[in-house]
Amino acid sequence: MHNLTRALGASLALALAAAADDTSFMKGKRFAVGDYSSGKVCIVEADGTVGWEQKAPNCNDLWILPGGSLLFSTGHGVKEVAKDGTVKFEYKSAAEIYAVQRLANGNTFVGECTTGRLLELAPDNTVVKELALLPADKPGGHAYIRNARALKNGNYLVAHYGGKYVTEYAPDGKAVWTVKTPGGPHSVARLASGNTLIACGDSGTPCLIEVNPTGQTVWEVSNKDLPDQPLKFLTGFQKLPNGNVLISNWLGHGKFGTAPHLLEITPDKKVVWTYADHKTFKTISTVQVFAEGDTAVDGEGTH
Repeated sequence: MHNLTRALGASLALALAAAADDTSFMKGKRFAVGDYSSGKVCIVEADGTVGWEQKAPNCNDLWILPGGSLLFSTGHGVKEVAKDGTVKFEYKSAAEIYAVQRLANGNTFVGECTTGRLLELAPDNTVVKELALLPADKPGGHAYIRNARALKNGNYLVAHYGGKYVTEYAPDGKAVWTVKTPGGPHSVARLASGNTLIACGDSGTPCLIEVNPTGQTVWEVSNKDLPDQPLKFLTGFQKLPNGNVLISNWLGHGKFGTAPHLLEITPDKKVVWTYADHKTFKTISTVQVFAEGDTAVDGEGTH
């Protein structure tokens, strides 16, 4: 019965994908996702079925690493798991964690939400860098930070969900750039152009916006641009090589099964591919796409 249910869910996903137009990048691609509510990370094969799965409570961030390992957040920690299920790296914390990133030097960046700590961890779990955005006796709470990224310039880009703003911090903690957002920002990425891409949740307007260094919005997509108002709570995203953007559409807060989990949207705001397997997944919160083999698709490196 489980296999039949999964097959039916996969058939629905494929039917939606088949309706995509020829400008879709995602058609026939493998991808990795984290399901926050079901507590798992999965690799979805080109036919829409799940080919690999690991437990991951409250997963909000995920990366495909060279060789096919997945690095992902686990609610109160992060973990790297190889294709054969071997745990290659793990960090646990009392703090809520929504952000993780493997750095070019082999260390791992972690953003702790409730403590407001940005950490760089060596492979042996040694803390080699720490930036505390808050005093130790004044925790930020559940909504303080969602996604965060270590930037190539040594700074950190942080989505302050509850405050509805994104800030870039220097290594000494000084705020060097801040922009207010129309909804609670969940995920952020710095584009090659110097602009910043921001996904916003449902505490305000669910939308994806691109802002320039002066904070001006130069591109955005929201429900006012799309038929049937499919956007519920935008979480993860990946900028694709063809210029489209893949968005994970979190369906929590009473919205299970009401819209696609994933949408591929063109620069002119046309939806060209969706994924909506509601039998296998409840709330996809993060996504990254495979290239050929076990490597991640390049784009602008924005994920």
